[in-house]
Amino acid sequence: MKGRFAPSPTGRMHLGNVYAALLAWFSARSKGGGFVLRIEDIDRQRSRDEYARQIESDLQWLGIDWDEEYVQSERFSYYEEHLKCLVSQGLVYPCYCTRADIMATQAPHESDGRVVYKGTCRPENLPKDFIVNRPGALRLRVPDRDIVFSDRHYGCHKINLSRQCGDFILRRADGAWAYQLAVSVDDALLGITEVVRGCDLLLSVPQQMYLFELLGYQAPEYCHLPLLCNDSKQRLSKRDKSLDMGILRDNHSPEEIVGFLAFHAGIIDRPEAVKASELIGAFSWEKVPRENIIVSCSI
Repeated sequence: MKGRFAPSPTGRMHLGNVYAALLAWFSARSKGGGFVLRIEDIDRQRSRDEYARQIESDLQWLGIDWDEEYVQSERFSYYEEHLKCLVSQGLVYPCYCTRADIMATQAPHESDGRVVYKGTCRPENLPKDFIVNRPGALRLRVPDRDIVFSDRHYGCHKINLSRQCGDFILRRADGAWAYQLAVSVDDALLGITEVVRGCDLLLSVPQQMYLFELLGYQAPEYCHLPLLCNDSKQRLSKRDKSLDMGILRDNHSPEEIVGFLAFHAGIIDRPEAVKASELIGAFSWEKVPRENIIVSCSI
């Protein structure tokens, strides 16, 4: 069994990031499994090495350890190899739509405001004399097919690839690797058997499972978490400065932060100072709430 935490080094971690890291670590260690830290720095414009070092420092300070560490920017050759595999299957095509084009021509999906790409640039949908003099993004063609999966925490889901996800990007027009491909290839090659992350990424499961299938890999088990939200019921972000690790480390001990998060994960009955290592045996997915969690501007 092997779990992972995969942060993006685009700023200091906030309490929501730490919550995901801690529960992923608890879940892996409670089963005697390995744990991987993977720095997801494929966004080279926003990623900074100093943020990656801060992530490592913050995790160590909290008592969260790992057995292996990887950096996505050192793994681009693997993504290239697997992209070629998908191209050889005739499933990849260039897309020249801008974000503005997509937002202007396609209705938001259901109630979450997300827009599903409808295949505008599929070869069969373009005029025969269509010519463009700029590079396009590379999209994966998806079938009109339901993907059924059981999330360990949120239960069974059935999501249609075409209607609810749409053809998705593998590589952006500027050459940057897209999240879905990089994450799927890394989870497969690193032997990740359990993915713990926020429930805002639940819709990524069918896309990643489809990639695993096309590339000939076994998909991991997925366990999604409720989000930590601010008083306005918006998920915590790097804009919530009072809850970022820089300020938290100045004002609290690691045991206080771990205890606060363990309380909100249902592991302990009250928010008291405790070492992370002391809670491994008490962790259970049955204790973790399913509704998003409101936290105030301080702990």
